[in-house]
Amino acid sequence: MVAKKASLACTVCGSRNYSITASKNRTQRLELKKFCKHCGTQTLHKETR
Repeated sequence: MVAKKASLACTVCGSRNYSITASKNRTQRLELKKFCKHCGTQTLHKETR
């Protein structure tokens, strides 16, 4: 199984704060509540490719 790199981007300001290795066989993008250092709060982060 091949893993690919993806980034998690803040939905409020759009900055890419986190990088992850994601498996290739997922069909939906990952969404997590993470701390954004630019906004200063916990916001929803979505996976970008």
